[in-house]
Amino acid sequence: MSTNQTAQGDTKITVTRIIDAPAKDIFEVLTLPDNHAKIDGSGTVVSEDHTDRIQKVGDVFRMNMNGDHMGGDYQTDNHVVAYDENKLVGWKTAPAGTQPPGWQWVYTLEPLDQNSTRVSLTYDWSDVTDPDLLAKNLFPLFDEEQLEGSLARLAALLG
Repeated sequence: MSTNQTAQGDTKITVTRIIDAPAKDIFEVLTLPDNHAKIDGSGTVVSEDHTDRIQKVGDVFRMNMNGDHMGGDYQTDNHVVAYDENKLVGWKTAPAGTQPPGWQWVYTLEPLDQNSTRVSLTYDWSDVTDPDLLAKNLFPLFDEEQLEGSLARLAALLG
């Protein structure tokens, strides 16, 4: 396995789950950062930090986090890079006060009927180019199981 890749040589992980809820309801949950700690399958998201609902590309929301990879408590600024109401929302994450170094989270919603939606969550670090960051060989920091846990928690929150 090469550094900063999955065992399959990928620089992103996508998981998908069918959730028994309309896309608009799922989108409402995902665009309110206060819900992110409830749906986080990695255990790193602690809470939002005085954030508003995501409304457009360019919005930035701050989260309180905790992880051994950062030595404990820290904050992130999340820069919204994808937004299509009831269809798509995504953000690039950065340590608070800095510009995103290249990894992003994207939720894609595909309505199957009025009450069920195929939800895909992609964790993508393919745009990370900082040689010092890459030298740490942190990626992927999160695995498929943790992403699947996020979709399971999202489904439970909507259930």
